[in-house]
Amino acid sequence: MADPIVSDEIKKIIAECNEAKKFAYCPYSNFRVGAALLTTDGQIITGCNIENASYTLGVCAERCAIFKAVSEGHTSFKAIAVASDVKDEFISPCGACRQVMFEFGGKDMKVYLTKPDHSFRVTSNKELLPDGFDSSVLDMVRTKVLP
Repeated sequence: MADPIVSDEIKKIIAECNEAKKFAYCPYSNFRVGAALLTTDGQIITGCNIENASYTLGVCAERCAIFKAVSEGHTSFKAIAVASDVKDEFISPCGACRQVMFEFGGKDMKVYLTKPDHSFRVTSNKELLPDGFDSSVLDMVRTKVLP
């Protein structure tokens, strides 16, 4: 099966996630992260990490982009790209982001891990979260456990 994402779309979401990190609010960690989410209809929704003095109340860039997209009526996604200022490694989403990405992007959504020079490594939600928790688990619980 051919990759449904064309190279121009990849370049665009990588550029957009790098742009989005400029808006990060990270006065405590100084670790800027940006994300760009590609909807199935070709729109790009961005997000950045937003910290809070009460650390656990912050939100990562990936969840920011997904929640923003969903709040604007988008619920079907092809890919997400993530950027930071780390030059030597591709950063990867945290566990909470992986679960949210799995929920809204499904197991096959492409995930582009990028560096500031726009180089990237592509993976998928299934590779990042092999046994992701989704509605099928809830359906199983309802039919096999609940009366």
